[in-house]
Amino acid sequence: MTMKNQTIVTEFILLGLSSDPQMQILLFLVFIVIYLITLGINIVIMAVIRADSHLHTPMYFFLFHLSFVDICYSSVMVPKMLMNFLAEHKTISVNGCIAQIFLFILLAGNEAFILSAMAYDRYAAICDPLRYLERMSKGICVQLVSGAWAIGFFHALLNTVFSLKFHFCGPNQINHFSCELPPLLQLSCTDTLTNQVVLLTSSLVFGLSSFLLTLISYIYIISTILRIRSVEGRHKAFSTCSSHLIVVGLFYLTGFLRYTKPSSIFSVVLDEIFSIQYSILTPMLNPIIYSLKNKEVKTTLRNILGKFWFLN
Repeated sequence: MTMKNQTIVTEFILLGLSSDPQMQILLFLVFIVIYLITLGINIVIMAVIRADSHLHTPMYFFLFHLSFVDICYSSVMVPKMLMNFLAEHKTISVNGCIAQIFLFILLAGNEAFILSAMAYDRYAAICDPLRYLERMSKGICVQLVSGAWAIGFFHALLNTVFSLKFHFCGPNQINHFSCELPPLLQLSCTDTLTNQVVLLTSSLVFGLSSFLLTLISYIYIISTILRIRSVEGRHKAFSTCSSHLIVVGLFYLTGFLRYTKPSSIFSVVLDEIFSIQYSILTPMLNPIIYSLKNKEVKTTLRNILGKFWFLN
């Protein structure tokens, strides 16, 4: 059958997490709370870092940008998902779907390499403190963040530019709560082998490179911690590192499984759980693990709240 005799799809139907109206209302309430917490905490972290000059250091420079990326990252998926929980027609245009995929890949790649930069910053501070200011000068910090944006943009462009040439002739149902590239490739009427190879290769290259940079940094950090004589100091350092590694590990593990596995290995439900973890829960957990557990951030926040309370 030729393309002329086929129906051209102009929009997709997002089937979401559930078709049960009562369950959709419950899910709406759950995810709007998560989204508001994500926005609130990240905005507070950015405001605290900007307000206190004592926090204008490389570590907080990266935390500031991580919070900004997390706000954008969660906002790519969640608002549309929340709208669809309440909407009768849960649709998204083909161009809107591709735009959502581009922004998602851009911000996910950015997030991964900012996390790598933060791990390197902690490595420099703990393992080579005498050269810390030299290693983490303002220029280097700006270059690392700019590089994260550049890599994320290149990764997103690489995987979506060819998607603009896709033809969709049905079905037009995406068994997911948002647009992501793996399910989109399955709906294309044109050959997607090249796109699948590009997606797998780029995910492995960019994903593994950022993961290895993070992992190697933490291996050096942990080996340095083991040489700390104080049992209390070792325990505190391990507690901090372990929480960082758990969040980063879940982000990479679920992302790798979602983007590098064959589509038939896991169920749709498990794919959705993976997506919720790396696209919705990670932006909420990052500020809690990296910032709100930080003594300096908590002290500054208490001081700001104390002044605000006193003025009122």
